[in-house]
Amino acid sequence: MSDKILRDSSTRYLRARREEGTSRGAFDTEIRKLGSTPRVETAVERDAAPEAVAAILGVEAGTETATRKRKMFRDDRLVQLADSYIPLDVAEAAGIEQPDPGRGGIISRMAEAGFEQTEVTEEIQQHPASAAEAEALGVETGALLLRIIHVGRTVEGRAVEVTVHTLASGAWVLRYSVPTN
Repeated sequence: MSDKILRDSSTRYLRARREEGTSRGAFDTEIRKLGSTPRVETAVERDAAPEAVAAILGVEAGTETATRKRKMFRDDRLVQLADSYIPLDVAEAAGIEQPDPGRGGIISRMAEAGFEQTEVTEEIQQHPASAAEAEALGVETGALLLRIIHVGRTVEGRAVEVTVHTLASGAWVLRYSVPTN
């Protein structure tokens, strides 16, 4: 299992974990713990959120959001595609419309701006790779990939981030902890 990236929900969103050393967020920390070098190519733009994302954010379809489209690498291997959608008021207040949001990533910037994520929900789906995903991740079009839809909410229940993670085959182990009482 040591060659796989461990995405451990019980720790990955803790501030101390996201900001460990000079980490730029949870992914950065996970890759460095493996002795590998993380690299992220980020395109930031304003764009309409997809209909399903707009519904989660509680805005009308077509509403403009700040989008962060990332290709995330472990050393030279692309291991994840991650597209984040953030309401414009949150993005502007948190100053996250540049490729490098600084130590701890966008979740830390949001917290500093008064939009701390106190609840995270992640839904895992299996889906057939689109032609673009297949080309990027080195699989055949239609190959089954895992997708994680991450929703970060404030204490008031407002969704301030929706990220769609598409994971490269064979690169990840997902661990989720659930309280039993």
